Amino acid sequence: MSMHLHHPGLSLNGKRKGKVKFRNSAEAQKARQLETEWKELQKKWDIDAEDKKRKRALTAEPLQYQLSTPAGRETRELPSRNTGEAGAITHKPSPQYTGTKMLGIGQLHKSNAVPVFCDQDAIDIARMRRN
Repeated sequence: MSMHLHHPGLSLNGKRKGKVKFRNSAEAQKARQLETEWKELQKKWDIDAEDKKRKRALTAEPLQYQLSTPAGRETRELPSRNTGEAGAITHKPSPQYTGTKMLGIGQLHKSNAVPVFCDQDAIDIARMRRN
């Protein structure tokens, strides 16, 4: 579960709608009236939506799933390319400094590695660390 703040419209516990709030009592009364008129209209035409859904769900035959390859998609054996290496891949060699200008690596703070090119740089780095 996330500890971040989410938008108020984001529901983390399902799709269930909460209580509907209206601006005033007139809107609430209008909504109730429309709901009752809709139910009466459904009864007039002998339509019970919940009952209709239930009957359709109970009469439907269960789904049967079969995993098979589509026609014309038979995969033939593809041989791997042999490059003569022992493993699956080759590793790139680690880069190494082969020049003569850099004397070494100094460390200023924690993991801050700094290249040292002359003796004075090494002295300066040592003084900075101690002060």
